[in-house]
Order: sequence, then structure tokens, then C-alpha cells
Amino acid sequence: MIPMEIIARIRSDFPTKFGIPRQSGLVEELRATVVFEPEYRNPDALRGLEGFSHLWLIWHFSEAVRQGWSPTVRPPRLGGNTRMGVFATRSPFRPNPIGLSCVRLLGVERDPALGHVLVVAGADLMDGTPILDIKPYLRYGDCRPEASGGFTGNTGGDTLSVDFPPALLERVPADKRAALTGVLARDPRPPYQHDPQRVYGLDFAGVNVRFTVDGDTLTVRSVEPL
Repeated sequence: MIPMEIIARIRSDFPTKFGIPRQSGLVEELRATVVFEPEYRNPDALRGLEGFSHLWLIWHFSEAVRQGWSPTVRPPRLGGNTRMGVFATRSPFRPNPIGLSCVRLLGVERDPALGHVLVVAGADLMDGTPILDIKPYLRYGDCRPEASGGFTGNTGGDTLSVDFPPALLERVPADKRAALTGVLARDPRPPYQHDPQRVYGLDFAGVNVRFTVDGDTLTVRSVEPL
């Protein structure tokens, strides 16, 4: 047994998994906070961290734990019908359900009740996700511009045009509008769903957003408080 501790939890605007960007950094407007568990709220553990622009978050797929594992999985990017080796994917269904995200560090802040917290941008994590470790991103070692993307092709993917009626956009908190629009532009649907009549629902920052997608245009149909 390898001992592992939850050192922190993420606080984000995603109460459910649907709509979370498929990778970190795709929607830079997203803001999240890393809140340390009480026993790890020691500011000395963060000494020097503010000198780094980006961090690696190592986290637990707490909402995707299964008994046992399979050597192959069906990546949504390939339509959900083609099997690939689990170690050639970022599927949460792994022998050890561990995720890795690169986020931009916006600042280290002191909260009166929570101690020192990390404010980050571009996180692809659901609210409450357990954080197992934090490491600084090193430009000279972690960046490989020549790396190939295998079957994923263009990792960034194409974006949709978002038709967000102003009257509906006003129902979204002002400081969350750019992030929500960015999330919608990245097409929250499973890659194999293309029904222009289907209405999808996304919970984000205290509101439920319902939308349809026809071709390369996403149209917001309603925004209601959760």
C-alpha cells in the first residue's frame, strides 16, 4: 500500500463533470481556487511558489472510481467506438485514477478562514476535486514543442461560434460571462453527438445554461438559477 494524502481541494464553477474543458488551459478565463486541508495550511510550504507562472496539479478522479480496470478504453475523441490502450489516453478509468493539469498561477492569497490559497486560471476540474500534490511547471524541462499528439491530432480542437442573446447573458454573473462563453465555444457535448435538435444543459457558476448546436454555431436557449 502506497500512502497518499489529500492536501487540498479545488473550488471551481463546475458542480458536475459536464462542460468541463477536456484539458487544462483551453479556457484561460476560468478561475479556480486551491484550498488546502487544515493540516497543510502552512505558509512555509508555499515559500517561493509565487515566482512560478504555472503549476502542475496532481489530483484524484474522485467521481470516476471503478472496481478493477481494463487495458483498453474508448476515447470520446474517436467517437466512443474505437478502443485504445488506457496508457495511450487520459481516461479517468485507470489502475490508479490520477489526473494531471497545468494551470496558471494568478496569486497566493490569504483567506481569513481558509489560510493561504492559490488562485489559478485554466483549471479543468470539478468543484471539490481532491488535490494530491502541487509542483512548479519548469519551462526548460516540461515544455516540448516538438512533441506529437498521437491519435488526438490538434489538441486544442476547433471552436464554435456562440450565439448568446444579451438578455440571457445578463443572467450570468458579470465576472463569469467570459469564462462561460469560452467553455461553450469549446463545445461541451460528447464528440459523437451531433443532433441539432437536442437541448443540452450545463451547470456553471450558479446557473443552468441550456443550449443547442447546429453545425459550428452554439445557441443559448435559456439561463436559469440553480
